[in-house]
Amino acid sequence: MKFVDEVKTRVVAGNGGQGCVSFRREKYVPKGGPDGGDGGRGGDVVLEVSERKRTLLDFRYRHEFKAPSGTHGSGNNRHGRSGQDLILELPAGTLVKDPASGEVLADLVRPGQRWVAAKGGLGGKGNAHFTTATRQLPRFAQPGEAGEERELVLELKLLADVGLVGLPNAGKSTLIAAVSAARPKVADYPFTTLVPNLGVVQYGDGAPFVIADIPGLIAGAHQGAGLGTRFLKHIERTRILVHLIDVHEILPDDPLLPYHLIENELLSYSDEMQNKPRVIALNKIDLIPDPEALQRIFHAYQEAGHPVVLLSALDGRGVLELLRTLTWLLSLPEHPDSLTSSIVTA
Repeated sequence: MKFVDEVKTRVVAGNGGQGCVSFRREKYVPKGGPDGGDGGRGGDVVLEVSERKRTLLDFRYRHEFKAPSGTHGSGNNRHGRSGQDLILELPAGTLVKDPASGEVLADLVRPGQRWVAAKGGLGGKGNAHFTTATRQLPRFAQPGEAGEERELVLELKLLADVGLVGLPNAGKSTLIAAVSAARPKVADYPFTTLVPNLGVVQYGDGAPFVIADIPGLIAGAHQGAGLGTRFLKHIERTRILVHLIDVHEILPDDPLLPYHLIENELLSYSDEMQNKPRVIALNKIDLIPDPEALQRIFHAYQEAGHPVVLLSALDGRGVLELLRTLTWLLSLPEHPDSLTSSIVTA
């Protein structure tokens, strides 16, 4: 399935039907009077969150959505039929923005949540409404109102509890495949992940949580380098960030370089990232046979002030410790600003 996370579209509500000018003409009823019916109301365009949708692909190739108009009124006080509302289904986590100002018009996050994007026009009143003691034969009726039209930008930000961040080829796809039923592409070259992947994780008796594998970040990502800001936005809604770091690529003279590089991109993109708890996962320990070297790397990363886990997503070592840490953090009512841990996996 092609992943689409931002589209521009136009929605047009239905027009109201015209009121009718009509007079009752029946045998033996010489003074029937006006009997023009009202026009029907135009249909609304409604955006609704659906669990069946995962991307905005439905909006990629169709750029205008129009609701049906109401039908006109007719004689004998018959009102026109109202236009049916047009329901457009969206995935959870969709922001609706004004393309000119960038203002957020709606934040659709809960299944079943609705927002009326364009209201249908009211139907016009028929001439039967305008009869008075001094105006017994009104020969006019109201036209229907035009439905609303507006341009919208739909932007999807994935809803996940945990976001995996790291440099390209750090092993994020391998990890999410190891802890969930998700099966992202895994290969031994950078940028194998071109779209975010979601997986549902269950550890012990804890509540299940959703983990998101974000495409690899590089220096300058917050300015659009690499896959850049296109996917950085998908970790804005996550509760916890997991720094996945390839221990095999760590330089002895600057072991924290991968961590600082990713942190710089996160904080440059949004100040709100600073408030998210972190877990540092040192991956690919299967490629470092020297236990003392692993301990030096582990102790160096403890200085960052976050829980640290040694693991190998490939053979499963340390994966359960990581899940236990994440489950614990997600169970806390409020996350402290700084969390430390002394988790070591042999």
